[in-house]
Amino acid sequence: MEAQKPTRTIAIVGRPNVGKSALFNRIANRRIAIVHDQSGVTRDRIVREVSWHGESFRLVDTGGIRLFDGTKEKDVIEMAVRDQVDVAMADAAAVILVVDVLAGMTPDDAEVARLVHKSGRPCYLAINKCDLPRHEKGEDDFASLAFPAYKISAQHNRGIDELMEAVVRELPPKTEAELKEERKPLRVAIVGRPNAGKSSFINRLLRSDRVIVSNVAGTTRDCVDVPFSIGNRNYTLVDTAGMRHVHKIDTSVERFSLFRSEEAVRECDVAVLVMDAEIGPTTQDKYIASMIQRENKGCLILVNKWDIARAKGFTETAAIAHMRDMLPFLRHVPVLFISAKEGYNVRNTVESIDRVAEHQRRILPTGVLNRTLNNAFARAQMPSKMGRQLRFHYATQTGSNPMILRLFVNDARIATKPFQDYVIRILREAFDLEGAPIVLQFRSRVKAEDKDKRPADEAEGGEGKETGETKPLRRRPLAAVPHRRDGKGRGPARNNLTPRTKRPRRK
Repeated sequence: MEAQKPTRTIAIVGRPNVGKSALFNRIANRRIAIVHDQSGVTRDRIVREVSWHGESFRLVDTGGIRLFDGTKEKDVIEMAVRDQVDVAMADAAAVILVVDVLAGMTPDDAEVARLVHKSGRPCYLAINKCDLPRHEKGEDDFASLAFPAYKISAQHNRGIDELMEAVVRELPPKTEAELKEERKPLRVAIVGRPNAGKSSFINRLLRSDRVIVSNVAGTTRDCVDVPFSIGNRNYTLVDTAGMRHVHKIDTSVERFSLFRSEEAVRECDVAVLVMDAEIGPTTQDKYIASMIQRENKGCLILVNKWDIARAKGFTETAAIAHMRDMLPFLRHVPVLFISAKEGYNVRNTVESIDRVAEHQRRILPTGVLNRTLNNAFARAQMPSKMGRQLRFHYATQTGSNPMILRLFVNDARIATKPFQDYVIRILREAFDLEGAPIVLQFRSRVKAEDKDKRPADEAEGGEGKETGETKPLRRRPLAAVPHRRDGKGRGPARNNLTPRTKRPRRK
């Protein structure tokens, strides 16, 4: 069988707890992979596009190898980790084998080295945790591995430059396809509760076992970037850890996973919220949906395991109505019913993601925008405050992804929350902005003919021209009220909330 052609990828391998994730974060110059003393934190292979002194490539962090060839393991997660490492080495142009100088040579290190020799890829030995000069004496223990050795400390950034200078030389030249992929892909975060089917959906969409799937809740612990392309469209699917309620988290690793999932939502372009059709929207689903809305991200709801729900007699019409009642603040978000197990409706999710991304990048014509708003305000009762009614001047779009609209009015303080929701609803209906967030910025602006009509105190320093800032009102100072510790003076006694008649008498 013909060997797979290597790509511009560098894979980091080794046994558990030798510092692979720490080295990954050091090369990527960001805290991407979770680093913890607990063994086996990294399971899926984590891929990130990085650049080192002008050379761009994909860096892969893999899980620790525990299994020897020929051994049978009942733990499906351990078997899946081993398979992920084999796939990573098959794609890589070079491999970095990380060992622990403090622990010395172990049989697990020899087994990993044998697997690397078997793959036929160029390998460089990174002897990690050489924090002090006396630790470098343990280099001779790894001479039997027969790889070029470099003494490093991922934690203190020692020896990394020398190691990467040698590894980068093994990268092949860029192909035309890789040059096209350098364009920024659409970043899609797959989020949801544990065991909702996020990893299964990604594997079904890619038609390969790219991420580990099991019935054990919390199988995915870190955010896994998965490059994905259809034609000329490039995506980065981010598989995130299941987001449990913060009060139910009892380990530090799970807390780090929650932080990574929240960060994935902040950095994505479109967030895909995966729900379980059997359970329906839960309180945690509402929290995740509110976080997506708070970050102003495009959103798509996927109701997974629809094959089971359909067998029980559920219909899409009734399910959507129930979904809208439970999540009224996401009425503008499209809902798609899928089955990751059977593949039902999975391919249509890409079109829905593209549609949401297109909506949030749309540029609205200023003339059409203002005519739409003027017609909407003519049919509505404008809010008022202190005998002053809101008057709309004009609007313009100042940003996209998310869409930012700036509305100039006579007084921005009069624009209430229900009125802003009404404006957003009108814009969604008029311009078909399904799934896209809309940010409204109200700015106060006074027309020239209205300046002479304002009261004298407001004309002196009231409203700014376009800033929306107002001069603080001058209030008459309150008369000083004397207070006594025993509470017999005027006014309530300080730091004492018990009425005087209810206090116990001192003997």
